[in-house]
Amino acid sequence: MLPLDVPIDIGRDAAADAARQELSKAVYAADRPSLAQQVINWVLDHVLRTLAAVSSATPGGILGLVVLVALVVLVVFLVRRKTGPLRRAGAGDVPLFVGRLRAAAEYRAAADSAAAAGDWDEAVRQRFRAVVRSLEERDILDPRPGRTAGEATADAARALPSCAAGLRDAARSFDDVAYGGRPSDQQADAQLRELDRQLAAARPADDSQTAGHLADAFHPVR
Repeated sequence: MLPLDVPIDIGRDAAADAARQELSKAVYAADRPSLAQQVINWVLDHVLRTLAAVSSATPGGILGLVVLVALVVLVVFLVRRKTGPLRRAGAGDVPLFVGRLRAAAEYRAAADSAAAAGDWDEAVRQRFRAVVRSLEERDILDPRPGRTAGEATADAARALPSCAAGLRDAARSFDDVAYGGRPSDQQADAQLRELDRQLAAARPADDSQTAGHLADAFHPVR
């Protein structure tokens, strides 16, 4: 044993080094949690502290917090139901024609049947396809697999510039119904019917006319 009167004179740095050396021994390492466990413990500790802080600041504690979250979810649900689902990113890249390609007359018949049943969404979808398919059958548009509504109307507007504005509006109506989740109505179907009639009577214009018509259609005077 060391004499009791021997003074112990050790500095702070030396003491810290001695402590680190002692704790680095294997006997202590077995009792230390792993790095992953330390991270999990840290996250759990902060989550619990956050919940405790929120519940203490919310009237009614945890129960009040649950009611508040439920009210927020209800409001979001009602807003989404009123406005429709958010438009999917990249919806404009979805092909216009899916499944078996049909004749324009078949698409028109499907649109008429949907309109008679009051299904204006389906009427707009099928009538727009009838419009584009009719232009393909007249060789104004080349049949191209994978063409989108926007591409079809842009190509058609170059060939039939006098109908460019109607084509632009038709493509917007189709995209809103088919991909944007917005409900259509009888007026949108009637506009497509009128566009179909106008296109049937239209003839391709020469290049000098095309530039002026397209400028007026896509950049109207304010």
